[in-house]
Amino acid sequence: MDFIIEAVVEAVKHLYQTDITADAINLQETRKEFDGQVTIVTFPFTKFSRKSPEQTGAEIGEYLKANLPEVAAFNVIKGFLNISIADSYWLNQLYTEILPDTFAVAKPNGKKVMVEYSSPNTNKPLHLGHVRNNLLGFSVAQILDAAGYEVIKANLVNDRGIHICKSMLAWQLFGDGETPESTGEKGDHLVGKYYVIFDKEYKKEIEFLKSEGQTEEEAKKNAPLIKQAQEMLLKWEAGDEEVINLWKTMNTWVYDGFGKTYNALGVAFDQFYYESNTYLLGKDIVEEGLAKGVFFTKEDGSVWIDLTADGLDEKLVRRSDGTSVYMTQDLGTAQLKYDDYKMNESIYVVGNEQDYHFKVLFLILQKLGKTWAQGLYHLSYGMVDLPSGKMKSREGTVVDADDLINEMEQTAKEQTEALGKVDGFSEEDKQHLYHTIGMGALKYFLLKVDPKKRLLFDPNESVDFQGHTGPFIQYTHARIKSVMSRAGVNYADKIDIQELSAVERDLIVILTQFPAIINDAAKEYSPAVIANYIYELAKIYNKFYHEKSILQAEDESLKKFRLQLSAASAKVISKGMGLLGIEVPERM
Repeated sequence: MDFIIEAVVEAVKHLYQTDITADAINLQETRKEFDGQVTIVTFPFTKFSRKSPEQTGAEIGEYLKANLPEVAAFNVIKGFLNISIADSYWLNQLYTEILPDTFAVAKPNGKKVMVEYSSPNTNKPLHLGHVRNNLLGFSVAQILDAAGYEVIKANLVNDRGIHICKSMLAWQLFGDGETPESTGEKGDHLVGKYYVIFDKEYKKEIEFLKSEGQTEEEAKKNAPLIKQAQEMLLKWEAGDEEVINLWKTMNTWVYDGFGKTYNALGVAFDQFYYESNTYLLGKDIVEEGLAKGVFFTKEDGSVWIDLTADGLDEKLVRRSDGTSVYMTQDLGTAQLKYDDYKMNESIYVVGNEQDYHFKVLFLILQKLGKTWAQGLYHLSYGMVDLPSGKMKSREGTVVDADDLINEMEQTAKEQTEALGKVDGFSEEDKQHLYHTIGMGALKYFLLKVDPKKRLLFDPNESVDFQGHTGPFIQYTHARIKSVMSRAGVNYADKIDIQELSAVERDLIVILTQFPAIINDAAKEYSPAVIANYIYELAKIYNKFYHEKSILQAEDESLKKFRLQLSAASAKVISKGMGLLGIEVPERM
């Protein structure tokens, strides 16, 4: 609406002999209870007009109506000037902007951004928390790409450490050589099973040692299993061939399992980083920090940074024995990622329990003079809860991602069959539809909420075809495709329509907003902006569908026009849902 802003600048100059800039104009979407599509806040202009906000609004409204053919009418409510834009403008928008293939396709902005998400441990399967992480990270990457960024989707895999050795040791001691092939079990589930077995056996040993008179702390340190796991870790770090080969074998099982889950979730990555390759990074940065006086050494030889002046605390960056801590590794990995890609921005998609860690990490890098550290951002998200008793995990603690996916497909199947929406589908088509609806329900429910908020996920509520859900939007898309299919013709020619009904106008207005919505979502790193916009669009389309006959329109021109409106709506719904990683079916 730049032409409105320019005209208001001219109006103020003409009416009140005052020069203002475009920044001084507050343009808003008109509230639904008032006529109009654009609202101008007139309070700031009263100091030039020396008149009431209402009178000022009326004068500017008269000027705009007299000088802009696009302005059909106006009304003033207190200090708000509501502008009704002419139907000819909206029709022109439909044919020159919305219907062409170039609509909402951003030009490259020359900026590069890395989005790091997933970050699993290779000692257990992905769980519900990982699901939100993966869906959020992948969607943000899709949105940034649509906004013109060059995007690198990265995954930092935690594939080393004592927790990995626990699974390896338990498999050695209790596994009897079983493999994913011999058991038919997904590799990540098999490895996760042995992590749980280790924990159970370790607790037995602790209880036994406590019965022998040791304290809890002593028993935890002296239990034979933990000592063996620590010894295995030392062997791994020393490059012991037998341990390394076992580690590679079991990691291969896990990666195969992860790959299947990622595929079911519909997420992907361009770059993998592995902690086994990065855990020694950062030692040079510690030396650099010492040389610059950013870090200091304590009497025991450990290296620290003092952030108390910044409202934080002292932070250890290297132990007294010279070994790294997580912070050391993260400093080195941040440098490695920048060296690899020279990106303008780097987004870490990590749960809000790590807020403090990232605050410290970014601050240290800035104090070290890393200019690129200004482009680092922690996309912090809240936990996902399930209603009590809705789902049980394998171990009774966290909900397994594969169990959740299966539950969603089953729920989608039950709801879809109950509504009779699969008549005439082959068995293969049915299974694909259940997966599409189930994943659409899961993704939409998790992404429609601001990432920072904790949320309660109810599988049954998420698959409601009438609610604020993914399936409601998917069904709307299928409904449009059904109408288009029955029409049997793809109408592309401009139709000479003189006047729009209110719902037709509303539909075009919301469609024109899509490119701006993508930009807003990219700026906020928030798929919720896209999700809620697409829901509003689906609601308006359904209102249009129920109020206006499409295939039985009064004349052929109106029929063609309404089919074009339908095609435009389907295109935007499909693209918008695609930015959330959600597939929309052609029929259901």
